[in-house]
Amino acid sequence: MSAVSLTLPPLAGLALSLPQTARLDDPRAAAMAISLLLAALVVVLSMVPLGAARAQADFSLADLAAPRAMFERLPAWGQRANWAHHNCFEAFSLHAPACLLVLICGPSDWVAPGLLMAAALLHPALRLLYVAAYVADIPLLRSLSWAAGLSCSGLLYAAGLLGCLGA
Repeated sequence: MSAVSLTLPPLAGLALSLPQTARLDDPRAAAMAISLLLAALVVVLSMVPLGAARAQADFSLADLAAPRAMFERLPAWGQRANWAHHNCFEAFSLHAPACLLVLICGPSDWVAPGLLMAAALLHPALRLLYVAAYVADIPLLRSLSWAAGLSCSGLLYAAGLLGCLGA
């Protein structure tokens, strides 16, 4: 029987040097974990105005067969609540990996700890502001809160990637 050789891709060795567990007594790691939980809570809370809009549109059990068909019956603010709710899932799917990356790899020393924690904790607040501005039809505030929230996630990605690379 011949021996089989296994060649790992260049980045596969990176996982071997990662810390085994994140320590939540580190304020930066705690901020990432809290941010992750709050960001998930924002997704859940974004259903509140959508539920109110559905109630105003006389939601019935028959609407469960085709919930998207009810969209046309929603008031204008309810349609915006629906779009805001969908966008919350998109934002969470970008923000959660950023938090996890910092938790797993550890943050880079190139990013000030206070700035990193502020970005992590500011993101969920900005997302709540985004939902409120969207439902209230305040486009400038909605756009600014969206861009600022995305920037927070971008900073976390940068800190996490630099942490993985040992920078």
